Amino acid sequence: QVQLVESGGGLVQAGGSLRLSCAASGRTFSSYALGWFRQAPGKEREFVAAIGRDGVNTVYADSVKGRITISRDNAKNTVYLQMNSLKPEDTAVYYCAARGYMWSDNVFSRASEYDRWGQGTQVTVSS
Repeated sequence: QVQLVESGGGLVQAGGSLRLSCAASGRTFSSYALGWFRQAPGKEREFVAAIGRDGVNTVYADSVKGRITISRDNAKNTVYLQMNSLKPEDTAVYYCAARGYMWSDNVFSRASEYDRWGQGTQVTVSS
């Protein structure tokens, strides 16, 4: 059973950058579609970015397009979220997610389409 552990969060000034990592256990990492979501205080969890099994297909929320890049390294069982030009509204707990069933080449943007979640990492962007 895959377990996900995020890291890389922290406090950064507006305009700065952070790279989040999510390390996964398990031997079938390369078969999983992966995604990043975030949840700000008092708000619903929202989609940020997703990547397919091949690492080529990606999709982003409109609010982060051009500033955030998702990538994966199947050899390291790790998915990354490179975040540039950060804004205070990016402040949230960031979660990585894996789809460990019905393996597919598609990308998925709904939280309900994932069945494995990390514990989250806090990102705070100061103005």
